[in-house]
Formats: sequence, C-alpha cells, structure tokens
Amino acid sequence: MSLRNRLEKNGGEIMKLSVSSYSYSQYINNGKMTQLDCVLRAHEMGFEGIDFIDLFADTLDGQKELAKRIREECEKYGIVVVAYTIGANLFNGNRDRDLREIERLRGQLEVAEILGAKIMRHDICHSLTGEGVGRSFYTMLPTIVENVRAVADIAADKHIRTCTENHGFISQDSTRVEALFAEVGRDNFGLLVDIGNFACVDEDSTLAVSRLAPYAIHVHAKDFIKRRFGEAEPTGCIVTRACNLLYGCVIGEGDIPVAQCISILKRAGYDGYVTVEYEGGEDCIASISRGRDNLRRMIEG
Repeated sequence: MSLRNRLEKNGGEIMKLSVSSYSYSQYINNGKMTQLDCVLRAHEMGFEGIDFIDLFADTLDGQKELAKRIREECEKYGIVVVAYTIGANLFNGNRDRDLREIERLRGQLEVAEILGAKIMRHDICHSLTGEGVGRSFYTMLPTIVENVRAVADIAADKHIRTCTENHGFISQDSTRVEALFAEVGRDNFGLLVDIGNFACVDEDSTLAVSRLAPYAIHVHAKDFIKRRFGEAEPTGCIVTRACNLLYGCVIGEGDIPVAQCISILKRAGYDGYVTVEYEGGEDCIASISRGRDNLRRMIEG
C-alpha cells in the first residue's frame, strides 16, 4: 500500500506530486515533445497532476482548442490539471494598457476553465519604469492591487482561484509578496510559493517560506546550485539581483533547503500539490525523475 493510501486510510492528508510542463522545455524546444505529450509523460512518470504554462498557439481560439485536447488527454490518463500559469504585466503605467491586459487575462481564464484548472497563476509586473509611481514597487502597489482584484473577481465567477508567485525580481521578495496578498484581500486570491525562486533575490528560502506558507494555495519545488559573485560562471546560470549566481539542478541535489521548506509547509497545514519544476542543463527526463524521487522522500519523511 502506498504512503498516500496508508495516510488516507488513517484519515490523514499528504501533499500530492505534480509536474510543470515547463520542466519538459528542453524536449519541447528541440522537437522531441509537444505540450500535449506532457500529459502522457507525466502519467508514465507517476505524477498525479500537471501544471501548464502559457499554451503554444497564435490566437486565443487556438489556445482554447489546445486546452480542450489537453483536458481530454488528462481525463484519459487520470491526470489533474492543477494550475494554468501565465505571464502577465499588471502595471503598465497607463490605465488603458492595464485594462487591455485585464481583458487579455479574462481570455486566459477561459483557457484555464477549459483545462479544468482550479488555479490560475499570473505574473504581476516586469520591471520598474524609472519614473513616476513606477520608481518603486511600493508606489506601484496600489495600481497592481486594483488590477489583481479585477482579475480575481472575473475568476471568482468561474470558481477559479488566482494567485501570483515570488517571481520576476520585482515582486519576488517574501515581504513584497505578503504585502500584495494582504492588500488584495480577495478570498479566491492566494500565493504560489516557489521554494527555489527566493534565491533569485538572494533571500533565504526557509525564512521566506515560513512567512508565506499560511497563504499558499499552490507550491513549486525547485533547486539551484549557488555561486558567489566573482566565482566562475557556469553555462546557463542566472544572475541574482545581488549579482550572485544560480544554476538550475535536480531537486535535492543543490543548495536550496527544499526538505526543510517542505517541513515548514507541512507544519502550516499545506496539503495540496507540490509541483516539480526543473530548469537545469542536464537531460530533463532523467532530472525530473531524480527530483521526483527526492521530493517524494522529503514529503514522506
């Protein structure tokens, strides 16, 4: 009997494992897989759920058609579409542009609805503008909050929960993300806590996760090898906001305290999906598999 079945038999709950279609980007980009193929691959690898990033189609109608095919494939293999994760910019320095972006996200919520995803994660903004209220995250915050609320209100009518994550350097620090969550104040708005992403702004993951765990409606697990400023730069590394270096690696094989973060989330009562997100340079299939096994041991420990 699996650990999950044992816990359910005893009335307990356990986090469930999912995988992001982004983790397969290496194979998708070189033509070995399509986004639709991710469903079968996730099933074969023993995942219960899958996240999809922006669907690859030139039009909204094309995205909706692909979403329909993905949902049919998921139903065929018993895979849950946990979340639909999309890019967005909800601070454009211009009200008309903001309204157009909100309307675009209305269309993306329709895609999420077709997928059967109960969560849609969207970005917040891309960068500071360097002028006016765009000179600081906190002066931008009232506008961002207004726009996030508008998207959440549209989602509520579809029984979808919206969220953002610690992503994109501007809204990546746990204090900023917590401030955003508190100001939005919508019951169907929460946070996607990405365990690894805090390193991109040189923040300790354990402290950040402990701050945001009560607001988590979804979790991504990711790991990085860290290098200090001035050390040799590995190919494909990420330069952090403080000019340190990160290199994506298999979950459990890097410097992010993933196991401790999982324990923090457990203690906070989180029992939803934890999604494997791999963005390293090794073969993605082998790396996802090792990361899955390592993460499962952390969850079961």
